[in-house]
Amino acid sequence: MIPMKALVAVAAAGAIVALLAGCSTPATSDGTPEAVRTTPTSSATPSPTPEAVEPPDLAGEWKQNNSASADGWMTATITADTVTASFVTNGGDTTSLFWVGSFTPPSDDSSHYVWTSTRDAAATESALLASTDATKDFSYEDDEISFPVTIAGSTATVRMSRE
Repeated sequence: MIPMKALVAVAAAGAIVALLAGCSTPATSDGTPEAVRTTPTSSATPSPTPEAVEPPDLAGEWKQNNSASADGWMTATITADTVTASFVTNGGDTTSLFWVGSFTPPSDDSSHYVWTSTRDAAATESALLASTDATKDFSYEDDEISFPVTIAGSTATVRMSRE
């Protein structure tokens, strides 16, 4: 006959072994031991965080790139809130004001930007060749600014690049 103390000791040892084995391989919610369950590994690389793209800075000096004359063209100066455009003739010796108006810089990085400039009437009222339009639409795309110019009923699109 096996003494009672020996049976209790064997039962306790078995319980301890079962508890230790259970702790070392915890079960998942479906009852499968974690050590047995396989976790799929991701082969996809994490996508890089996109860099912040700044809106284009249009401030500065611009010069017409589609003039039909070697000694005449248009220029523009853009500041934080103003666009000023002038005719340049006589190979650069004569400058005549065409437009002074508002400028609203782009707020995003879109590749095409259009703004409506409101004419500064006080700045242009005495300029003989200045536009009398109340507003003028300017466009920026592919590093180029463009806007319409009408003289004597003929309209041309002036295209400008940075100087």
